[in-house]
Amino acid sequence: MKKFLSVMLAAAMITSMTACNQNTSSESGASSDNGSSAVQDNSSATSDNSSDSGTSSAESTSTESKPDEIPEVAYELGGELTPTMIANSVLNKGNQARLAKVIKKLQAGESVTVAYLGGSITQGSSAGNDLCYARLTTDWLMEQFPDATINYVNAGIGATGSYIGIHRADRDVLAHDPDLVFIDFTVNDTGDRMTINKATYEGLIRKLWSHDTAPAIITIAMTQEDGTSVQNDHSEIAIKYDIPMISYRNAILDVIDKGYIVWDDISDDNIHPNVPGHAVLTQMITNYIQTVIDDIDSIDTAEPELPGTTDSGMKYQNAEIVVPNDTRCTATGNFEVYNNNFGNFGDSWVAKISAGTEITGGLEFTVTAQNIGILYGELIKNGGTLDIYVDDELRTSIDCNFPNGWGNYVEFQEIASFMAPGEHTVKIIPHDNTKSFIYYISALTIS
Repeated sequence: MKKFLSVMLAAAMITSMTACNQNTSSESGASSDNGSSAVQDNSSATSDNSSDSGTSSAESTSTESKPDEIPEVAYELGGELTPTMIANSVLNKGNQARLAKVIKKLQAGESVTVAYLGGSITQGSSAGNDLCYARLTTDWLMEQFPDATINYVNAGIGATGSYIGIHRADRDVLAHDPDLVFIDFTVNDTGDRMTINKATYEGLIRKLWSHDTAPAIITIAMTQEDGTSVQNDHSEIAIKYDIPMISYRNAILDVIDKGYIVWDDISDDNIHPNVPGHAVLTQMITNYIQTVIDDIDSIDTAEPELPGTTDSGMKYQNAEIVVPNDTRCTATGNFEVYNNNFGNFGDSWVAKISAGTEITGGLEFTVTAQNIGILYGELIKNGGTLDIYVDDELRTSIDCNFPNGWGNYVEFQEIASFMAPGEHTVKIIPHDNTKSFIYYISALTIS
């Protein structure tokens, strides 16, 4: 372990160039061809939308008791984690039964799939495909268990939070039948949308937990430079479900507070860890996994029960997306399917409306759902307005214009929520043709 980490950290310290921010998985890779990538500048969007109500203190809320006194050791970037950093990084130890089962499969030389679901940090922003924490953590596992086959799935997409995460979980994560899933949405979920963010974060844990492969889940809590993070809100859910949570936030802000390092040592902007930052996060994760390896014979592997929850926690548990070429899309109107990978989502519906173009209609869907929303493109130029109808009733009009923004990206909006599931029609229609507009629709979201 120490040999691997030494090599990893040495590479991190001498790497000065930022790699491309491209979504990767064991099966396919993708890069956006729109003018501005959502991954590159997600920090600005997150900062603009964040609310102080979603921040938390740097104090650990772990359910595990820690020693009253931990010897204070100065931290040196590129070195081993200090005892204090290790203690601060484990916000919630959680039930380790499922993770122990994964370790035993690895020890037996079996095939294991490890998936990472998150935003631009998970995708590898500011570090790249090969030096992001997801790749480094998987490489560490491969070194520890050379006889096992480890399938790597990086399902990070920049500028996405829990709402988008749970709706794409089936396609991007569960389709791979994972044994272990990491979740990272603490700097993309924002305080101004906390009700829906907490409901979808809890629903995501329940969705992953209930999958046929019974995957182990590890959550990660990141931070902005000023401490903005929804760690407190996410940790409430992690503790409720007894899910491990690794807090980069608590550990890194503490050593910065003590003057051992400065923020610029581990990040090139106000959010994304750079190469050394990703290496430090990897140390925190692998240190936690190593404790499970060390204690493997004493861990009770009896299957934990899934706790009960409120209607809010259940609301999105069966969430999915309706994407191009799905038969539930019954008409396209002015929209056409483009293989443009807008926002790293793959194909999307695109309507290009020139001034005076006849609007012949829009996208139409027939779905069975209780909750309905859309994923659409926010554009720095030429974004128009969309009218959204549910059951022929105009529910909302969405302005897709993002002038002077940091880049084009995929945004979400929930359109309708009903008391019970039922069949509904949805229409998405360009509002007017007074000048040139362009519209991107990545998916209809339903649950």
